Amino acid sequence: MANVACIGECMIELRQAQGGQSSGQSAGQGGGLYSRGFGGDTLNTAVYLARLEVKVDYLTALGDDALSDEMIAAWTAENVGTRRVLRLPGKLPGLYMIQTDARGERQFFHWRENSAARRLMDVPETDEILNSLMGYDIVYLSAITLSIYTESGRERLLAAVKRARLLGTRFVFDTNFRARGWPDLDVARRAFAAAFETADIVLCSTEDMTTLYPGESHTQLMARIPAPELVLRLAEPVSLLRFPGGSSEVRAEPVTKPVVDTTAAGDSFAAAYIAARLADADPVEAAHAGHRLAGLVICYPGAIIPPYAMPPKRRHRSANSRQASK
Repeated sequence: MANVACIGECMIELRQAQGGQSSGQSAGQGGGLYSRGFGGDTLNTAVYLARLEVKVDYLTALGDDALSDEMIAAWTAENVGTRRVLRLPGKLPGLYMIQTDARGERQFFHWRENSAARRLMDVPETDEILNSLMGYDIVYLSAITLSIYTESGRERLLAAVKRARLLGTRFVFDTNFRARGWPDLDVARRAFAAAFETADIVLCSTEDMTTLYPGESHTQLMARIPAPELVLRLAEPVSLLRFPGGSSEVRAEPVTKPVVDTTAAGDSFAAAYIAARLADADPVEAAHAGHRLAGLVICYPGAIIPPYAMPPKRRHRSANSRQASK
């Protein structure tokens, strides 16, 4: 039985290739060459969890097309479980394109309105998927996950999480916030409040929270979150922790290599934090593990670093019981 269920969306990624512009075109103009990959915040976390020897399933919906087949094969190769991936006939994955201008600034374009993943909460198989959450030690999802569902879909998902929690499942919510995914900030704030009320552990950042609640201090932001265990990552490499019986400030060790790409820094932090908590590390130890992995990830291009770049594996007691995550 898998210990962690990650819920979300993986999309097709088109990234502008270096030197991909045709003669006479600037970096921001069309007609250049693009490389194709896959990307998604909760999928990134699932991959890093698997590399940290945590059993993990990815819960999403894909189409019955060749690109969806490629995704399944790639996830399987990373030891991410795919038994909870729905395949919807006639549907496709979402797509996003990254375009870079002459100054190296990135711009994102999305085509996801009709993606298969958005249907996960309203298909005949939804009840089976949601009932399966009771079989996991941890359910992990992000605000991006919530943003792809309708309001009724979000309510249905959180209701299932609450049922699972009655049997010992813990809910970890990551505040990864993208304003373009929400109709307005008030809708996002309501969804965040519902997730905060339900979560056992909240992983958040000032980047996310100050967009939703501008002008508030760190103390005020943390006071908004009733979850018993909370990690607030600051703009500098520091995390503020609150947990039953205490609080702490955890500072990341200096990064000794050049920072190449900050993509998936938060996703990898989440994976290392969850893996450490499942292995009976306390929140402070878990935050240090999160910072260490994130500090490695940002030294490589792209969301997923090469397997050889992963930190040495540490042997922990297997989380065979739900008590290992508490």
